[in-house]
Amino acid sequence: MAEEKKVITIHLPNINVWMITTLILAIVLVVFYLKSSSITGMASLTSKQAADKAIDYINKNLVQSGTASLVSVEEMSGVYKVITSYQGQQIPVYVTKDGTYLFISQPLNMAQEITTTTTKPQQVVKTDRPKVELFVMSFCPYGVQAETLMKPVFDLLGTKADIKIRFIANVQGNTVDSVQSLHGATEAQEDLRQLCIMKYYDQKTYWNYLMEIDNNCYGKINTRDANALDACWKNAATKFGIDVEKIKNCSNSSEGLNLLKEDEQLVEQYGVSGSPTLIINGVEYRGERSSEAFKQAICKTFTTAPEECNQTLSTASSSATGGC
Repeated sequence: MAEEKKVITIHLPNINVWMITTLILAIVLVVFYLKSSSITGMASLTSKQAADKAIDYINKNLVQSGTASLVSVEEMSGVYKVITSYQGQQIPVYVTKDGTYLFISQPLNMAQEITTTTTKPQQVVKTDRPKVELFVMSFCPYGVQAETLMKPVFDLLGTKADIKIRFIANVQGNTVDSVQSLHGATEAQEDLRQLCIMKYYDQKTYWNYLMEIDNNCYGKINTRDANALDACWKNAATKFGIDVEKIKNCSNSSEGLNLLKEDEQLVEQYGVSGSPTLIINGVEYRGERSSEAFKQAICKTFTTAPEECNQTLSTASSSATGGC
């Protein structure tokens, strides 16, 4: 009797880590490494040396707040599996034995087949004025990319659809310091500022401010220079006629916290788990990330699509499809 082949089903959710390499690239590099090392005889590091090198690299290049620490390391099929601890999560990474390559990906056992589940057609709920909510973390690189792609859609459909940014954070108390956000306190503060700007200014002013933040201020979080980031948001606000003191007072008080709590409730209501997540009329969008794809998804939810839906936006997709 022929041996029965084992079949497994794997679900690959969004992985909330510092940077996400694609699965295919990880596999190709592992195969390349194993082949090359067998030919050239690359010198191997001890497991502890490789783990220490990985932790050092992660803390210097990948994390944006806090530090990662080593939990354990073991050899696994020609590479070292390093378990790291970061912001309460244990995250596995994989390091080649010579310490040259670091992989952040889920390994697959190539002795087993993978079956994929059939994706059901997306539900479409139609309304006269679609409610469009893009859930992000203000300093998540994937969220920033999604905001940039959504801006042309807002410019085109902003008077026809209700297009808003929502924030993913956890309010654990009654002070600004109690807000927990993946990229640290500076991200929580920017979430609060943007919510206050949305409350007191029109959406066009807010989106202009948002693009200024994404283009000129977002990168400053990696410098860990709080003064530079503080000066940058104030310059962005002033540029578009936003009262800096008014926004500071709002974002540093219960007023801002209550606005963020409303977003937190929506995150729970929709089951949002990562940045970015696009919700249209209460239904999560799972398609391509491009301005044109976003526009088409929204236009399908109008009871009667406006003339603007006939215009074509950029079909250029985001180079990254991960999330925070």
